[in-house]
Amino acid sequence: MVNDFKIFAGSSNLPLAEKIAAQLEKSVSHCTLRRFSDGEIFFQIDENIRGMDIFIIQSTNSPAENLMELLIMIDACVRASARRITAVIPYYGYSRQERKDQPRVAISAKLVANLITKAGVDRVLLMDLHASQIQGFFDCPSDHLYSSAVFNEHIRKLRIVQGVAVSPDVGSVKLVRAFAKSLDFSLAIVDKRRPDINQAEVMNIIGEVKGKDVVIRDDMVDTAGTLTEAAHALKEHGAKRIVAACTHAVLSGNAVEKIEKSPIERFFISDTIKHPLEKLGSKIEILSVSGVFSEAISRIHEERSLSSLFI
Repeated sequence: MVNDFKIFAGSSNLPLAEKIAAQLEKSVSHCTLRRFSDGEIFFQIDENIRGMDIFIIQSTNSPAENLMELLIMIDACVRASARRITAVIPYYGYSRQERKDQPRVAISAKLVANLITKAGVDRVLLMDLHASQIQGFFDCPSDHLYSSAVFNEHIRKLRIVQGVAVSPDVGSVKLVRAFAKSLDFSLAIVDKRRPDINQAEVMNIIGEVKGKDVVIRDDMVDTAGTLTEAAHALKEHGAKRIVAACTHAVLSGNAVEKIEKSPIERFFISDTIKHPLEKLGSKIEILSVSGVFSEAISRIHEERSLSSLFI
């Protein structure tokens, strides 16, 4: 049926795809996704999609095969005569390499955008980009969703009075300022320097945190070095209770161990990246952003405005 739509999912985050599909009263469409013995990816669509609206849900976190899966899936849908293809990318990998901040380095975020566009996608749906200008890297319509509605509602349930929203670095100030305004918190900023990749040193705390409950809000946590160093510094400056929240929990290396040993009491993450529950420790709680994506997919398919979701 021409006006119908189908949802496909790669292997990076099938649980999130299934939640999104269920909220749209759909199921993830049938396909074959497997590897040859040498690791090459094979993808085949197992049902007719001619003239249909297609949504491919795939985060592009490490390993690089997740990105390659997305490209191959897009190409297969193009060759199967889909009417429109939307890449739903909950976590956009390589987003930290969005500018040329050193001599002779690649702007990998732009390269990845070029690859996705050239594969034949008609639209992309993204969430909490590490740098908002990445939205403009795509030569096709792109929608940048925010997880704030999910996190803000959950933080409100903690009933924090006169809380402080903390930005772990200068780059997250815009996100944290909006977070603070929504919850009527004051704002503090951690002044840090980064001597090397995946290393951070806290230099100063800008704002008053002594005797107050603080919530560290960030878009992404990788090694958890910045997050835990900020938490220790906040504790040294007299913070009473420390809670943290981030959209994209990469959690590489011994990040979970660092969080477990830190003064952070609770750490809220979203399900944009799939993690086995048994490996997340006792402090981490997953909040689902499936509702935001399902609403966006519904509106895109029905050609309705997404403006109310950009908050």
